[in-house]
Amino acid sequence: MARRCDLTGKTVQSGNNVSHANNKTRRRFLPNLQATTLLSDGLGAVRLRLSTRAIRTIEHNGGLDAFLLGQTDAKLTSEGLELKRRLQKALAKKEAKAAA
Repeated sequence: MARRCDLTGKTVQSGNNVSHANNKTRRRFLPNLQATTLLSDGLGAVRLRLSTRAIRTIEHNGGLDAFLLGQTDAKLTSEGLELKRRLQKALAKKEAKAAA
């Protein structure tokens, strides 16, 4: 399983440990990923592996539906785009059912 956020694409970064003597050794900065279940009006419960920053952003935007519909396609990962398309299809189906 890749260490990558499903929606934002945040991944491992690299850098240096720097000692007091200014010796530099390579290290990795791992993203804080959490397995979360989010509720969506169109899709129901959706289980994703998200960074804590993405979880905060989703809550700030008013939930998963508002976050996905508000984001441009360029800012989402392939998993995020697929989820956004599923959501749009489900919401369109729900509207058509309500109109009939």
